[in-house]
Amino acid sequence: MRLSPLTLLVSLLILCITNDESEAINDVSYADNYFTTYGEDHLIQLDQGKEIQLTMDLASGTGFMSKRGYGSGYFQMKIKIPKSQSPGILPTFYLTSLCKENNCTGHDELDFEFIGTDGPPFHLQTNIYSDDNGGREQRILLWFDPSQDFHQYGILWNKYQIVFFVDNVPVRVYKNLTKYGGRYPSKEMFVTGSIWEGMWASGGKPVDWSKAPFEAHYREFEIYGCEYGGDHDCSTQSEMFWWNTREFWFLSPKQQSLYQNAKKKYVYDDYCVNRGKNFTECQPQFINH
Repeated sequence: MRLSPLTLLVSLLILCITNDESEAINDVSYADNYFTTYGEDHLIQLDQGKEIQLTMDLASGTGFMSKRGYGSGYFQMKIKIPKSQSPGILPTFYLTSLCKENNCTGHDELDFEFIGTDGPPFHLQTNIYSDDNGGREQRILLWFDPSQDFHQYGILWNKYQIVFFVDNVPVRVYKNLTKYGGRYPSKEMFVTGSIWEGMWASGGKPVDWSKAPFEAHYREFEIYGCEYGGDHDCSTQSEMFWWNTREFWFLSPKQQSLYQNAKKKYVYDDYCVNRGKNFTECQPQFINH
């Protein structure tokens, strides 16, 4: 049987997202797709821009953002967080819409937040904002030490679902339930990373600045995304926008098995358990939607 070019492409990309041995992202330079938003003296480009080091100390943290905004895509980064003994330090990787005239109400955002720890255990928080102030936090225990080596963190976003991946394991799935009264991110979003102080995440435990500087490292700066506001629909199904094709509307059987195992073993704090009555997606008929 002769396979179409689109079928071959999608099959390859599914392997890239689900196969631990695959290298899904080309090794491009930081400057190709990103710029430093603040703390320029705290962000250092390494290996000819193929890696960056973000530093946090008493003087400042730092952050970066994509040069373009997107309306859908698959966004991935390899990250190594600061070493242990870093409570209150928060490296992040997320998509966000921009504030308008200092008004950040009603914005969209998809977050990975690495909660500083004395570790182990090592904690990762995800959150979703959809034309609101979020409140959809989930926390998981990572099954590895994220400070010892680079690990892969990815976000798939199309009109059907949002999936958070850790080393190609789906750890969170958020379905588009707008037809049932739910909310779903639809604004232009930019790919962003940062390192900052957040004592709220460490239960109020203060940062031990004697351990500073705290250093996080990021790699893989290729972006697979539909640029927002062009002469195209960012929900279009095509070889160019492969993440919108039917294969990415649902988890594959292998991904579904990995996801169920991750929920059972690693999720320990879930907004649907704590405040589920406030959210459409947390209602019993949608929990396994």
